[in-house]
Amino acid sequence: MAVFKAITSEQVEALTSGLYAGVDEVGRGPLVGNVVTAAVILDPAKPIAGLNDSKKLTEKKRQALFSEIHEKALAISIGYASPEEIDELNILHATMLAMQRAVTGLEVAPIRVLVDGNRTPAFSHKDALEGSLESHAVIKGDGLVSAISAASIVAKVIRDREMDLLDMEYPEYGFAKHKGYPTKAHFEALALHGVLPEHRKSFRPVKECLAKN
Repeated sequence: MAVFKAITSEQVEALTSGLYAGVDEVGRGPLVGNVVTAAVILDPAKPIAGLNDSKKLTEKKRQALFSEIHEKALAISIGYASPEEIDELNILHATMLAMQRAVTGLEVAPIRVLVDGNRTPAFSHKDALEGSLESHAVIKGDGLVSAISAASIVAKVIRDREMDLLDMEYPEYGFAKHKGYPTKAHFEALALHGVLPEHRKSFRPVKECLAKN
């Protein structure tokens, strides 16, 4: 269960020492596909210039930083929650689950986890002392904490690539352009071509489309 553990920007500096993991998600709003989370532990000895909230970067810059993060980071792990899990759990709880999966998959145990937003699930790692990990939510953390920025970029690039693959399978839906978000073009494709197995059936526009057919 997610809990509120928000911290102020003044506390961030004290928590970003040592091998901490930054966690962020991409894909809570779309009508289709996985919600994707990334956990990243950066190497303090290998700083990366230009890290920021992925939404504030151009696609070209995200791709370049994605490669640099993979070259320099100490550990990177991706966590997913499927459309079926989103429908069963709701998007918030599915996102928390994906975050837990990302942290559990890290090859290195962090000393703490910093999550973008205003809530965080409980985290654990097999190599952590006592198994559990200290965690904090950082509001607007993807612009404040370098490892969260890196996680934001990694998750964004991974999910966009998933949408590009889905676009190749279903070109009539335009996924490469709108990335599954509820745009006019997506609504028109839903009305014309119907609901795909990859759609989130619990989301209202998809649910309404199913009810009409």
